[in-house]
Amino acid sequence: MPVRKPSTERQRRLGAELRRMRERIGMTINEAATLHRTDRTTVSNTESARSGVSSDRVRVWAANYRCPDARYVDALAEMARERGPYWWDEYRDSLPAGLLDIAEMEHHAAALRSAQIMHMPGILQTPDYMRGIFAEAVPTMALADLERHVEFRVRRAALLDRSEPPSCEFLVHETVLRMTFGDRKCLRRQIDYLLEQAERPNITVRVVPFSAGGFANAGSSTLYACGPVPQLDTVQIDVPTGVTFLDAETHLVNYRAVLDRMSERALEPELSIDFIRQAATET
Repeated sequence: MPVRKPSTERQRRLGAELRRMRERIGMTINEAATLHRTDRTTVSNTESARSGVSSDRVRVWAANYRCPDARYVDALAEMARERGPYWWDEYRDSLPAGLLDIAEMEHHAAALRSAQIMHMPGILQTPDYMRGIFAEAVPTMALADLERHVEFRVRRAALLDRSEPPSCEFLVHETVLRMTFGDRKCLRRQIDYLLEQAERPNITVRVVPFSAGGFANAGSSTLYACGPVPQLDTVQIDVPTGVTFLDAETHLVNYRAVLDRMSERALEPELSIDFIRQAATET
């Protein structure tokens, strides 16, 4: 296949999974090329997502690598079959690629787990609350850019209105309910909106109160997207320079443990709702 435009995180993930499949059996690129009846450039470009790959080729290569996990292979073949355009492609020339990759990850997730320390979960934010957050950006955003970011984040939330939305668990620290972005009226409206969204059958909101003390990874927020099979789960974290995606097995195991430990500190859902209502009265 011809070399494609800059790849997305999901396309890079597909190539990385094919590389891992090859490396698990200790096969070199040259050996793989011979087995696939192609050249090493094709194998290398496919694994690095510089060129695309068909679902049929995914299945042939998986068979050549003697991969025994049919569900895993089916999921990879489905990833190869995906064709856009998607709604986030409209923003490709106006927003950082990492933000588009988050929307793509959320769109394809079977379930989402989110741990938020300072901000409300992105897809549960009101537009005014978003504006309050983006107003603090460094460097300062031009008004048109700020509104473009708000519009994009609002559209991300549309996945909650799908006929079969992903199940979502949102773990929020008490700090989230206390820190003001915009003004106090904005925060109150945001808390009310959080309570409204928590009524959705696919959404669980749990609060970690100050009284719970410290917990693992308390200094950063985490978004964990569950794939169709556990091997295709993805972790997204925010860093000062943008966003980072993690998918190595060790990362997935560790971040599942991080979220589980935070869950152990969190109030049960009903108690969390009562806690949020009380915070609203104090805002």
